[in-house]
Amino acid sequence: MSMSRALHRSEVALEATAKGAIGVETQVPPNADFFRQPLAPILTALGVAILVVLAISFARTNGLIAGLWGAGGLAMAAWLRSGRGLQYDLGFGAVVAAGVFAGEILAGNPLWLSALFTLSNVLEIVLAVVLTRRMVTGLHVDSVQGLARFWTICAIAPLPAALLGCVAVANVGGQDSLDAFRIWWSGHALGFAVIGVVGLSLRKAHWRVLKQPARLAEGLGLGALLGGACYALFSHLSLPFGFLLLPLILLAAVRFRVIGAAWALLMVSVVAIGGTMAGHGPYHQFAAEDRALLAQLLVLLGYMPILVVAALLEERDQLMQRAKEGRLRAERASAAKSRLLANVAHEIKSPVGGVIGIGELWAGGHLGQVTDSQVEMAQMLVKTARQIEALTHDLLDVARAEAGAVKVDLRPTEVSGVLEDVRRSMALLPEAEGLRIDVIADGDALVAMADSQRLTQVVGNLASNAMKYGASGGVVVLRAAWSGDRIRIEVIDRGPGLSEDKQAQLFEPFNRLGLDRSSIEGHGVGLTLAKRLVELQGGDIGVHSVVGQGATFWVEIPGV
Repeated sequence: MSMSRALHRSEVALEATAKGAIGVETQVPPNADFFRQPLAPILTALGVAILVVLAISFARTNGLIAGLWGAGGLAMAAWLRSGRGLQYDLGFGAVVAAGVFAGEILAGNPLWLSALFTLSNVLEIVLAVVLTRRMVTGLHVDSVQGLARFWTICAIAPLPAALLGCVAVANVGGQDSLDAFRIWWSGHALGFAVIGVVGLSLRKAHWRVLKQPARLAEGLGLGALLGGACYALFSHLSLPFGFLLLPLILLAAVRFRVIGAAWALLMVSVVAIGGTMAGHGPYHQFAAEDRALLAQLLVLLGYMPILVVAALLEERDQLMQRAKEGRLRAERASAAKSRLLANVAHEIKSPVGGVIGIGELWAGGHLGQVTDSQVEMAQMLVKTARQIEALTHDLLDVARAEAGAVKVDLRPTEVSGVLEDVRRSMALLPEAEGLRIDVIADGDALVAMADSQRLTQVVGNLASNAMKYGASGGVVVLRAAWSGDRIRIEVIDRGPGLSEDKQAQLFEPFNRLGLDRSSIEGHGVGLTLAKRLVELQGGDIGVHSVVGQGATFWVEIPGV
C-alpha cells in the first residue's frame, strides 16, 4: 500500500470515529490545506533538524546511538495536530523528510547514510501517524484505553525502521546488529511515547493556565523542584535519592492530570537518559550500552506508569463532569415535568368539578324526569369524574412536592391517634366490608416530630393500598412502636405479597405493577407522593414482602 493511500484511508477512518465522539474536543482541523498553512510544517522541520543534530552529536560523544530520539515524536505529534487531507499529508511528509535529511547532513553523516536514515525515520513517522489515526479515537490519550493504544503504536512503528537502520549502523560503526536494533528501536519508541503524549494531550484549555497566576506559579514551582531533583540525580553530583522523582511526577499528575505528568516525564526522560549516557547518575559504573538500556528501562518501568494514574484521574474528572451535567439535565427535566403536571391538573380541576355538578343534578332529577338507567349512567359519570378529581389532587401534590413547594409543619404528634383516625376513616369505605382493621401501639408516649396532616395522609394511603391489594387476607394491621430514637409505623396485610422485582418498582410514579387493566382502582402516584412527604418530614419509607405471605409497608419518623 502506498503512503498516500494509507494516509487517505486513515483520514476516512478518523472522520468516521470523530462523528461518533460526542462532546469531545476536536484535536485536528479538518482538511487543512498545506499551501495555506505552511508555518506548522516548516517549524516542525526546523525543530526536527535541530533535534537530529543534537541527538547524533550527543550520541557520538558517548559512543552510542541516541537513547531518546525526539525528532520522530515531535514530527508525529505536530503532523497529527496540525492538519489532515491527502495534499497536506504529502506536503507535510516531504517537509519532515527534508528536515531529517538536513539534520543528518549537518551532523556530518555521509550522503548515502543520511538518505538511508532519512528513509528509516520517515517510514516510522508515517507508520505512527497512520496507526494513531486509525486506532486512537479522536487522538485522545487522556484515557487509559487511548493511552494503551498509543503506547502500542509507539512500540510497533519503529520496528521496520530499526531493521533498516541497524544494518547501516552495524556496517558503519562495526556495532553488533542485535545491539544496534535494540538501541534504535528503544530510543525511537521512547521518543514517540514521551514526546507524542505531550503533543497529543496539549489543548487550548491548558494555555489558560497562563492567565491564572496561582496555577502558573504552582506549575513553575513544581517544574523547578523537578528540574533540581533531576540535576541532583543525573549530573556529576549523582546523589542517591532517586525516589524523590516519583512523588514529584505523581504530584504533577494529581495537580495537572495527563498534561502535567507528560511534561514531567519529558523533563525526567531527557535529563535521566542524557545524564546516564554521559556517565552520571546511578548507573555510571556500567558500560555505555548498558547505561543507555538501564536509563531507558528506568523511564519506561519507573516513571511512565504514572501516566496511567493521570489518565485514570482524567477519566474520573470526565465522568464526574458528565454526571454533573446529567444531573442538571435531569433536574431541569423534572422541574419541567412538575410544572406540566401542575398546569394540567389545575386546568382539569374546573371542568371536572362542572361535570360532577351536572352529573349529580342529572342523577337527582333536577334537570328533568330521568329513567332508572339514566340515573345509573349519571352516577357512573359522577364516580368517574370524582376519580379524575382525586387524580388531579394527587398530581398537584406530587408536582408541589417535587418542586419543593409543599411545606410541612413539624410538631410533636401522637402517632397512636393518627393510626386510630386512619382506622376510622378506612372503616367507612366500601372496600372495608368484611375486612378487619386492627391498631397496635407497642409502648408508651409514641410521639413523633411530624406534620400530623401529612403523616395521616401517608398512613391513609398505605392503608388504602393494603385494603385494595391485600383484602384477600381478611385483616389489615396498623402498628406503631419505637425503633431506636425513631418511631416505626407499619401497615401490614395478609394478601398475595410482592416479588423482589415489583418491590423495586413500587415507588416509581404511574407504575401499577401490571395492574393497569385490573378492576382495582388506582393511578400509581400515591406511593410516590407518600415517599416524598415522608422524606420532607425527615423520615424513611420502605417495604418488606414475601410472595404468598403478605406485605409490610413501614415508615420511620424521628421521635420526640
